[in-house]
Amino acid sequence: MDVNSGEVLYGKNIHQRLPIASLTKIMTALLAAESGKLDDIVTVHPGATKVEPSAIWFVPGEKISLSDLVYGLMLRSGNDAALAIAYYLAESVDSFSEMMNAKAVELGAHNTKFRNPHGLSNQNHFSTAYDLALITRAALLNPFVHQVVAVKRYESPWEGHNQPRVWHNKNRLLQLMSAADGVKTGWTQAAGHCLASSATKGGWQLLGIVLDSPDHYGENRALLEWGFKNFHRVDLVTSGVFQGYVPVKDGKPSSVGAVTAGELKWVAKNDENLDVGFELFMPLELGLPVSKGQFVGQLTVRIGGKEVARIPLMTDQASTDKSWLRKLLRGGINYIRFVHGSLQTLV
Repeated sequence: MDVNSGEVLYGKNIHQRLPIASLTKIMTALLAAESGKLDDIVTVHPGATKVEPSAIWFVPGEKISLSDLVYGLMLRSGNDAALAIAYYLAESVDSFSEMMNAKAVELGAHNTKFRNPHGLSNQNHFSTAYDLALITRAALLNPFVHQVVAVKRYESPWEGHNQPRVWHNKNRLLQLMSAADGVKTGWTQAAGHCLASSATKGGWQLLGIVLDSPDHYGENRALLEWGFKNFHRVDLVTSGVFQGYVPVKDGKPSSVGAVTAGELKWVAKNDENLDVGFELFMPLELGLPVSKGQFVGQLTVRIGGKEVARIPLMTDQASTDKSWLRKLLRGGINYIRFVHGSLQTLV
């Protein structure tokens, strides 16, 4: 999957429901990152210390930042870190699982069901390669998670000890592929070897998902390298590009430019010419006042007849009233309103 556009470049059995082991933790990390509480100091819940394998080896009541919990979660796949996050953000595993499922639906992952924050086997806990790609994409678009999953080694303060905890990333793809920058390993007997991966070349990031794989590192590396080799990125819309003029009634100037307020990058096969269509939606006329940067329409982009994006348009300059008499009258009316309001306040 292309991370920027969400387009699937290749898939096999992508909607088959399967156990997903610790790829579950991608969602746990995303919810922690989106909580707005990363700087909070978490007191580890006693229930978080009873899961095996624990990986981080917390003691009940130990204090650690939520951000460091995410590092322990993603680098060392700590089941105890997953539970500590769940208890802190939702007070119970069931409540946190509900949060996970709600986020999955929001992302379009409709063949996914979470029952815990770590991925230990549960017959009602499953996802698909496609759904996990959607979840992984959302995680990679989060700056904090994007940063965490690319780290090979991390030191976390260790309460009650003179030395920090040192965590090395279990994702060996970071060593096997120079462009690799994520994401998460997973294994249980039921799920087999699973891996969510990502790599970036020239600012272009792809992600790969394999479930129950006989060679999870080899298959992910092959997927990513195949994507970079056989596809290229296309800049369909660039921010700040002029799209047309919109008249302004009684304005000075009498029209303002509409420019794109966002960009759109897509991917295409190397031998493919994209069938791209653009459609502008702008008002016939604007009324005063008009400010610079005011939203004024949209550019709809279609590929092969399918709508893929709506890029907002904004004005490139302001427009004021060209009539000095109208300006004077408007200023006088505003002054009278101000004085009248002041008198009311005094009375």
